[in-house]
Amino acid sequence: MAAIDMDRFDRKQRLRWWSMRFVIYGLLIFWAVVCLFPIFWTLTTSFKTAADVMRGNMLPWLEFTPKWLGWRSLGLSPDTIFETSTVREEFMRRFWNSTLISVSASALAVILGSLAAYGLSRFSYRFGFMKNSDISFFFLSQLILPPVVLALPFLVLYKELNLLDSHLGMIAVYTLMVLPIVIWIMRDQFATVPVELEEAALVDGLSIWGAFTRIIVPLVLPGMVAAFILALVLCWNEYFFAALLTSTNANTLPVMIASQTGSQGINWWSMAALSAAGIIPLVIVGILLEKHIIAGMTAGAVK
Repeated sequence: MAAIDMDRFDRKQRLRWWSMRFVIYGLLIFWAVVCLFPIFWTLTTSFKTAADVMRGNMLPWLEFTPKWLGWRSLGLSPDTIFETSTVREEFMRRFWNSTLISVSASALAVILGSLAAYGLSRFSYRFGFMKNSDISFFFLSQLILPPVVLALPFLVLYKELNLLDSHLGMIAVYTLMVLPIVIWIMRDQFATVPVELEEAALVDGLSIWGAFTRIIVPLVLPGMVAAFILALVLCWNEYFFAALLTSTNANTLPVMIASQTGSQGINWWSMAALSAAGIIPLVIVGILLEKHIIAGMTAGAVK
């Protein structure tokens, strides 16, 4: 009887284990489908005709035959890629603007944010009633402020400084936009590094800057890469300030995507092709830096 009861108990345990696995993986697969569906819809729409878009056809080769309509409108289809195209030239100019502004602002934010976060994690400050924790929260609280509140001040300031429709002006505003979240991320990264490592480096003759650059930075490099990627995504997708502060010279890709709407309706296939072209670089960066992103996100999870 004891052996029968034990066998029955083992079967119940295995059944429970497999049931939990089924539920967990089912939920993960469902959530993956939910997250990937917008990308799937964007890519497939770029290959649809107007009739396919209006009918809501979703599955290529089953519900519609893929066409190069959206990519042809950008001069990026196989039959137009080697021909002269003003739309493609404009797209490449906007793409270059987005790349230059986003990469520069993200790199600058990581540098400045890392220095600020290192100071907040290693030294004690006091400004009036504000201590380190209050200062850190102050930086993060800037994300709560709606960007539209800053529209008029930025317009007046940039007009006075002659920064309207300039790359330098966009890099500055994007750096300020992502700096709080970089500081918050890097402060947690530096908090995971034991202070004893720096003390040992100082005893060995290194300066504070030497200990920071040669000891601390290599240890928190995955976190810096993760912060850079997050800042890059936020800058790359930003629309409000790009539409507000630029007109011809520093226009970015999101402004061009939004311009596909007009009095005749929305040019869905062109908008989808532009969106897909804007998504692909971020996907490539994510794949190439996946190891660093995961290491940066999990750093400090277990101390």
